[in-house]
Amino acid sequence: MSDALVIETVRKTVTVDCAVEEAFRVFTSDAMSWWPVEAHSIAGDRVAQIVFEEREGGRLYEVSASGETAHWATVIAWEPPGRLVLAWNILERDAIPTEVEVRFLPEGERTRVELEHRGWEAAGEDAEAHRSNYDAGWERVLGFYEQRIG
Repeated sequence: MSDALVIETVRKTVTVDCAVEEAFRVFTSDAMSWWPVEAHSIAGDRVAQIVFEEREGGRLYEVSASGETAHWATVIAWEPPGRLVLAWNILERDAIPTEVEVRFLPEGERTRVELEHRGWEAAGEDAEAHRSNYDAGWERVLGFYEQRIG
């Protein structure tokens, strides 16, 4: 039997009232219109822009009103409009990437958005606490996304 630490994946699902293409576009290139930067960013309410470089190897980062940038993630897979995978940095200073996969699945005229955040083991002894914070955080963040689309 292995002694390796395994932390449960965070899984969240919302269904939004738009086509897959629009759900993907709003999630990525229009993230500033719904992301709650005051509580879920590095610069807080000083965030002026969220930049999503739409390609594998691209970056996801924030830009503050004074022009400072802060890295959130690196794009591992870019498959519009159905899927994206990010190497998500869970700590502001230390580069400890976890993996966030988001799938956009058609449900008639609506879209089911499934988010999985995994790889918590990389955070070591603080993994459970980070996972717990993100479990609640993704719930809140996706609620804003769902409200934005309506």
